[in-house]
Amino acid sequence: MRLKLGFLLRSLLIVGTFLGLVLLWASLSPKTDDSPFGRAVEGRDANAPLPNVQDKEPVAGNDRFKPVVPWPRVEGKEVDLESIRRKNNVEDIQLHQQKKENHQNIMEKQYITFKPQTHIYSDPVLKSGVIGNFEAKEPEPEGVIGGPGEGAHPFVLGPEYKESVQGSIREFGFNMVASDMISLDRTISDLRHEECKYWHYDENLLTTSVVIVFHNEGWSTLMRTVHSVIKRTPRRYLAEIVMIDDFSNKVHLKERLDEYIKQWNGLVKVFRNERREGLIQARSIGAQKAKLGQVLIYLDAHCEVGPNWYAPLVAPISKDRTVSTVPLIDSIDGNTYNIVPQAGGDEDGFARGAWDWSMLWKRIPLTSREKGLRKTRTEPYRSPAMAGGLFAIERDFFFELGLYDPGLQIWGGENFEISYKIWQCGGKLLFVPCSRVGHIYRLHGWQGNPPPAHVGSSPTLKNYVRVVEVWWDEYKDYFYASRPETKALAYGDISALKKFREDHRCKSFTWFMEEIAYDIIKHYPLPSKNVEWGEIRGYETDFCIDSMGHTNGGTAELGHCHRMGGNQLFRINEANQLMQYDQCLTRAADGWKVMITHCNLNEYKEWQYFKTLYRFTHISSGKCLDRSEILHQVFLSDCDSTKSTQKWEMNNILSV
Repeated sequence: MRLKLGFLLRSLLIVGTFLGLVLLWASLSPKTDDSPFGRAVEGRDANAPLPNVQDKEPVAGNDRFKPVVPWPRVEGKEVDLESIRRKNNVEDIQLHQQKKENHQNIMEKQYITFKPQTHIYSDPVLKSGVIGNFEAKEPEPEGVIGGPGEGAHPFVLGPEYKESVQGSIREFGFNMVASDMISLDRTISDLRHEECKYWHYDENLLTTSVVIVFHNEGWSTLMRTVHSVIKRTPRRYLAEIVMIDDFSNKVHLKERLDEYIKQWNGLVKVFRNERREGLIQARSIGAQKAKLGQVLIYLDAHCEVGPNWYAPLVAPISKDRTVSTVPLIDSIDGNTYNIVPQAGGDEDGFARGAWDWSMLWKRIPLTSREKGLRKTRTEPYRSPAMAGGLFAIERDFFFELGLYDPGLQIWGGENFEISYKIWQCGGKLLFVPCSRVGHIYRLHGWQGNPPPAHVGSSPTLKNYVRVVEVWWDEYKDYFYASRPETKALAYGDISALKKFREDHRCKSFTWFMEEIAYDIIKHYPLPSKNVEWGEIRGYETDFCIDSMGHTNGGTAELGHCHRMGGNQLFRINEANQLMQYDQCLTRAADGWKVMITHCNLNEYKEWQYFKTLYRFTHISSGKCLDRSEILHQVFLSDCDSTKSTQKWEMNNILSV
């Protein structure tokens, strides 16, 4: 009995102790409906950030912090550490946020358009008498020893090739018969100034992706471009060559090309467009496909790069990422493949890129003002515009600029658009005398590549209009004075481009004309207001004056009116000039033929048009504009009001 009583007492003690522990645990545990952390918020992921007690109050520290044990309760009052932390730190957070915003404002003001320069690069150094560190140590081996075209010497075929040569020119624009006989690895002449050989460049140059767009290009001219890049570019900097096939249909540009480039083990890549995009948009596609190089170098599909072309071209970009560079472009004869410097420029052959007010590409001599900015003869110099076929630009910078305007079609005007965008939005465009690239210009007789069906009429004119509407400001009136047929041209939506210009605080065209392109008006004065414009049609006939594409001394002729403008579009302005683009009609040396030649505002002010009389009078001679519909000639003769051949009407022609 005594055992049973002891057992019962021990049992009661154990049970009492257990119940006491339970009560103590219950008193220490929070009630689930009192603690914000006792249960998950309904409809909320248990792993999501904790809710903020005050909706708009900033939260200090890690907003994903969650306790792993219940919060303690002391004297019946819950201790909310999160609230205490917020209360104690809210002022510090606000101060930190204000400092951050101030810093961001400073950054935005300093880099309102582009990312800051991070690449470290030293300026090139000219060391007289010491050969540059990027110059070849040994002479370049010939592609074929003593072979045709080596050293860029002219290669002339005999008359037995005449028919096949003419056929290749019609199809490709070049003498492909001769080109196919010349080695793809031929040597070329070094046309650089002697000083170029003594420049020393920091070896910390940016790498590059070379982008080549082609459409139905001849085989050897295309592949000689690729071979020259590989042969004359230091391998450590050449990340890739990206070839964009813009919907070619030539057999040699399909499987043969794919097999041929395998020899370079992935260095050369081909991407094929699913439809014809045109040169402009194909280049933007090339920028997207070229992912390995820090710099994009665009080359036309019929080029040959010169000795030590790479370092001078990329060095300015390595120093300043907002610089775009252009090599000096030499001319490769499309018949004989010899290479000569382009004509024009100053005494060194240096020229700046320019335009006239009808937006035709021009080259003007380097000014004394630009020469004064350089310390040496062969330093890069500023240019208002580029020709567009060959240039280098940092890849990220090109994307920050928005690539090319996506509304530009096929070809034309893109060189001006990218030039204006670079200059007006804070970058620089430099021509590089020590980087030279030869370029083949199409020969007369090429049948061309017509635009695809999905592209409307007058794509180049529409491109011009888009460019002037976005970038020229009030100067666009001078374009319309030179191209009156474009006034009613539908050019698409440009609101995104104008917003880009506004968002990036790009400068005005007036600033550009005064600070960068100050010399253009000297060579191409602003055009006068037009008095009349359109086709010059023989009164009540189907014959119109036609320049036939003649310029700089050719004669005007008479042709059937086609109502398409072009060579039959003329204008007479308040300065009494009868013009077509940058050419004026004037009396030829024989005194009676009508010649068309280049002019500026101070020349050939010699015409009056009497609209009610249907008469053009040549002021200095007192003679009238006449025609022979049988001989298709236009000439001057004594005025005679009874002659129907001296009556003309000007009819506006609007491009569509």
